[in-house]
This record gives sequence, C-alpha cells and structure tokens, in this order.
Amino acid sequence: MTTRITRDELAARIAADIPEGAFVNLGIGAPTLVANFLPDDEEIILHTENGLLGMGAAPEEGRIDPDLINAGKQPVTALPGAAYFHHADSFGMMRGGHLDVCVLGAFQVAQNGDLANWSTGAPGAIPAVGGAMDLAIGAKEVFVMTDLLTKQGEPKLVAECTYPLTGVGCVTRVYTDRAVFDVTADGFAVRELFGDNTLDELRELTGLDLKEQA
Repeated sequence: MTTRITRDELAARIAADIPEGAFVNLGIGAPTLVANFLPDDEEIILHTENGLLGMGAAPEEGRIDPDLINAGKQPVTALPGAAYFHHADSFGMMRGGHLDVCVLGAFQVAQNGDLANWSTGAPGAIPAVGGAMDLAIGAKEVFVMTDLLTKQGEPKLVAECTYPLTGVGCVTRVYTDRAVFDVTADGFAVRELFGDNTLDELRELTGLDLKEQA
C-alpha cells in the first residue's frame, strides 16, 4: 500500500519549513496543528485573525482559558509578549503584506497556484470564506496543507479549479499526505516524496504532468 503520512507528521513537516522570525497565520482546521510542532528554540510569531499576535500551542488539559481562542474557536495559549488588538487591525496586517507565511487548507489547488478552499459550490452550502481571501492575497508565501485525494478518490491538485476561487495564483507550496509540491511557472513540481510514493504514481493519481524538482 502506498504510504500516507499522518496529519501530525505533515504538520511537523510544514513547521520545519517556517523560518525563524517569521510572522505566520495558521488557517482553520488541520493547519492549526502546525503550532504544536514549531521549535521551542526559535522565535516564530503566530497571528490569528480574531486579534492575537504571539499565539502559542494548544493548552494542556485543565489549563484552558475559554476567552483565549483562535479564529476557529479552538482554545490556544498566549506567549510572553503577546498582543491583543481590534479585528480591523488584524485584517490590516493580513491585507497589508505583513505576514510572511500563511498555512491554509484546500478543496482544490490549480497548477497555476489558484486556490479554492471555502466552498464546493454545492446547492445549499453555507458561504464561509472568512478571512481566507485576505490571507491568500496578503501573505508573502501561501502554504497549503491537505490530502492529495478527496474521500471519493478525486485529486485536489488540478489543471484548473472548478470550485469558487479564494485567490488567484497565490499558492507557493502544497503539502499533502503523499508528497510536497512547489507551484512553478511550468506547473506542479514534486519537491519531496513520502514513503514509497513515486512520481509516476502521483502523475496517475492527479492526471497531471508533474515535474521533478531540480
């Protein structure tokens, strides 16, 4: 069976690529796991769109402050020196290019870097784009954390997005349970394979002419 790494393993892999001193936003859902794997001996400043800069990892059981949450309403911690501010100021940081990296989930990522992560367009679906559009166009680098395939076996890496877009040409790198992909001028390039996955298998799964990163 082809190797698929776990969400925690993928979060740790993403954390390893975040440079020291970076200002980072972690999107709702799986990307929040990245906070638990950031190195203790490096300063990486986490931002949450509901108004906190200096967010720490998830609190230990029994030490939850119900008033201290991230944008996904999950309990978090605040590191020494953390700052709280108005929602509008938070979005000013996001839109103003002050974030070095954001990590977002995705329904689809196109080979030109287009991102669709807020709606499948299904009838009756509740619009919930939130701050994802602001993060997608405001962050200097956009990392996507997702599975390579949907539960139905459809690829999330596509030639063109068929779902409503969050951002155009915004994605820098895609981290999946089978491999890491860079978005290049020539489409997706496989940066790293996990386990026994091969380039040919990934090409078959996605139906794309994937390149091998030089």
